[in-house]
Amino acid sequence: MESKFKLPTETVELPSKGLLYPKDSPLADGTIELKYMTAKEEDILTNQNYIRNGTVIDRLLKSLVVTENFDYNELLIGDKNAVMLSARILAYGKDYDVTYEGKKYTVDLSALDTKKVDKKLYNKGENNFTFNLPHTDNQVTFKLLTHGDEKKIEREIEGLKKLNKEGSFEVTTRLKYMITSVNGLTESKDIRDFVDNFLLAKDARELRKKYIEVQPDVEFKFTHTDDIGREEEVPLAIGLDFFWPDA
Repeated sequence: MESKFKLPTETVELPSKGLLYPKDSPLADGTIELKYMTAKEEDILTNQNYIRNGTVIDRLLKSLVVTENFDYNELLIGDKNAVMLSARILAYGKDYDVTYEGKKYTVDLSALDTKKVDKKLYNKGENNFTFNLPHTDNQVTFKLLTHGDEKKIEREIEGLKKLNKEGSFEVTTRLKYMITSVNGLTESKDIRDFVDNFLLAKDARELRKKYIEVQPDVEFKFTHTDDIGREEEVPLAIGLDFFWPDA
């Protein structure tokens, strides 16, 4: 039965323009539909269990997306950032107060730019890029990570730290999920062997630079003016009050 109450929604443009999603994905048209936050979502935001286990923002965004047949796990990280930004603006407005080097600023969130990426680097419907590692000439293909990938990475790192509490696994684990083939080899065991034993640090650095180059995202930056009037673009830190403006 159709509800007698109406809830407004907004269409949000994704930084990827939908070009990196399969053609049958509901995100392939480059947009996603969000509803305005209700009291139900404020219950999510104040749920202490969600806050403690770090799932509160994802639970909030899942609740707000109304696009049909949508799989939250397939959302690219840069597109997820755009959804988070739009959700905050719809809920609490565009003004976000920050302090940087002792100065207070009110940042207009609606004026944040989408990162400029050469879309000619994309093959429509494919999240896959080819890169020749410059110092060894090994050829790799890699993908841009999704929310689902990030969750798998977090779980794997947690498991590794249980086995070795002194170890650090962030860099290599992320690379293992990014890389989809090495010299034509696509098996996970081959990719993991390459990352663990054959990937030079300077090649890994170049691969990360290439990843950043092609990754669509929102430019979380604002203009800071120092004491002698010089302006610079600085990263916009997302603090506790981004979704809790009264905190």
